[in-house]
This record gives sequence, C-alpha cells and structure tokens, in this order.
Amino acid sequence: MTYSDTLDWMFAQLPMYQRQGASAYKVDLHNTIQLAKYLDNPETKFKSVHVAGTNGKGSTSHLLASVLQEAGYKVGLYTSPHLKDFRERIRINGEKIPEQEIIEFIEDHKPYFEANHLSFFEMTVGMAFQYFAESNVDIAVIEVGLGGRLDSTNIISPEVSVITNIGIDHTRFLGNTLEDIAGEKAGIIKENTPVIIGRATATTKKVFEEKAKTCNSDIYFAVNYRDEIYSSGLKGHYQEENVRTVLQTIVVLEQKGWKIDKHSVQNGLLNVVVNTGLLGRWQILRQNPKVICDTAHNIDGLEVVLKQLLEETYDELHIVLGVVSDKDMDAILALFPTFARYYFAKPDIPRGLEEKELRKKALKFDLLGQDYSSVKEAYDVALQCATNRDVVYVGGSTFVVAEII
Repeated sequence: MTYSDTLDWMFAQLPMYQRQGASAYKVDLHNTIQLAKYLDNPETKFKSVHVAGTNGKGSTSHLLASVLQEAGYKVGLYTSPHLKDFRERIRINGEKIPEQEIIEFIEDHKPYFEANHLSFFEMTVGMAFQYFAESNVDIAVIEVGLGGRLDSTNIISPEVSVITNIGIDHTRFLGNTLEDIAGEKAGIIKENTPVIIGRATATTKKVFEEKAKTCNSDIYFAVNYRDEIYSSGLKGHYQEENVRTVLQTIVVLEQKGWKIDKHSVQNGLLNVVVNTGLLGRWQILRQNPKVICDTAHNIDGLEVVLKQLLEETYDELHIVLGVVSDKDMDAILALFPTFARYYFAKPDIPRGLEEKELRKKALKFDLLGQDYSSVKEAYDVALQCATNRDVVYVGGSTFVVAEII
C-alpha cells in the first residue's frame, strides 16, 4: 500500500468522529484496552502528560511540548484533529511521524483492526503510543480527543493531568450541563497523580476537587499561579490563560524531578510554532487585506476570538463562515457581529452544514451575505471584495480553516 492508499483505507474503513460525528463515537474503553494489550502495552513504556478541556487543550499541549523540547527532552506529541496532513497528529520534537511508519503499522495490524472493528481514533491512538514507545521518547504530551473518561487516550498513567477549562460542547456525548461535562473531563484524573485546572467555575471546581480527593491527587488551579508570566508566540488573547496553565504544569513537573530551567520556559513559549508546527490559532495569513483565521468552533472559544476580532482596525469586516451541523447554531450565530459582510460555505466533510441552510439560519440574526459552493470560493470572493484597509476573518470550524491554510 502507498501512503495515499493507507490513508484512504483508514478514512473509509474506520469511522472518524471529526468527519462523521455520532456514528464514530465509542462509549467504552474496551477496544482500546484490548488493542494496547495486543500491542504489548506501549503506553507503559514512556512518561506522559494528559491534557483535556473544552477549549485550549491543543494550544496547551503544543506549548508544553515546546517547553519540554527546549529543556532538552525527546518529546512525543499526540493531538487531534489534523488540519492538512494526518501526520500532524503524531510528532516527536516537532517532526511528523514518517509516512512509512504509518504504512507499516496499518499493514502489520490490518487484520486485527478489521476483526475487532476498531474506530479511526482507537487505531490512531495505538499507532501513536507504539511509535512513541519504539522511539524511546522521554515524555509524551497526549491530548484527549473527546471528553476524557471514555476517550481512547485514557489508558495512560501520566506524570500529571491537565484540564484546561469546561464549556458547553459535544452535549450529545458529554452531558448538557457544565457539571456533567466536568465529570467526564475529570475522568482523566488518576490515583496519586497531580492535576492542574486551567479555569474553573464554582460548579466545576467542586467536581474537580471531589474527584481529586477520591483519587488522593493534589490539585492546582492555574489562577493561583503567582510567579513570572512569559510571552508566547501565540497571539490570541485566549492564549494568556493557556500560558498560565502551562506554567503551573511546569512547576508541578519540576516538583516531580523534571529539569526545566527559566530559559527553556521562555524559549519554549516563544518558539512554539517553529518547535511544534501548530497552526490555526489566531493565525495571520497575510496583510493588505489582513486575513486572520482561527479554529474556535464552540460558544466559549468563539466569544473570546470574536471579542479580539472586534478590537481590530478596519474599514469593513469580511467573515468567511462555515460550521458543522451538530452545533447549537442559534447560540453560536448570536455571537457574530451584524455589521460584517458574510461569505457562507460548507466545510468539505459529511458533518458540514449546507451553505444555504447556514445562510438561512444566519438571516434570523441579521447576518447578511451570500453562500458559496466551497470554502475556497467563499474565501477567494472575500479577498476580491476586501480593500487593503479591510480585515477578512475565516473560521467557525477547524475544517474551514484547514481548507484555506
């Protein structure tokens, strides 16, 4: 099989939640546990940090991996979803997993995957863990895919667990209240393993504290971090909270014996894009007109991003917008400014909301614009319509950003 053939098989044979939605979501860890056993439990052969949260877990994971790299460690990084290339999900010191590794992993274990009906995510987690184990990484930063308690990554025994924040998202699987969702995220808290909370409300704080107490685990809240705050290479205002979470995590890792000096922290935060290849977080794609893209796609994330967007200076604001169909569209669309000019498009995935339906829903909120047959067409038209003094924002979904980066 070629690399292209391998990816085609992975995407076609095994459900992928990010593209297909509910049909790909598994409700227990049985398959992952059995897969790990079949692979000789690679997750036990490297140290790890486990990162969950509604928003910020990807940025936090990349920031932390970058700091650990600067400190001289060989660092695995597992994140999802990818933007352009599947290999973005699995990196060591910023380098994507080689195509040949993916081909050989699938070829070697394809009969097992087919016989046991593994999901795309279960298989990918197994691939990452085996690659990190065989590569003898010093530590791997592992980002949760969805939720926490039942996520396929939740078979590791990390040095520390991190929960960035809790917001309303994926309610079909995680619950309709912050308390329910916090309970699912808190499922990554392990026995006698410290946990860092990036942001908590009175409700979610109680959930985390009770779980930590049950697990006899020390709990730290990033809001209580009082040492020096450093600048980051990520420019979204929301990154300030992620940086604080990372700094508190580093303090705890140092207490556990990891050697991370101040210089490594500063350089790691500043060089995160170069070190890890992170894309799509308040990313400036060009100037004149200024084009900004961001992968924020739920209420909490979009609130912060749109607030920063409105602080920009422009004659006219152009918004290329696409979403997936399983979001609370009324709550999301209510966040967007009515004075902007909109270019509606459907992201090129099965879960994408049709552009005409999105335009119809947006009209209820006085969001005016035209619909287009593709994200690329919508983006191209926005660029043609914008003057050098305008701003073009592209977002609403990770997949919209992926199509124009």
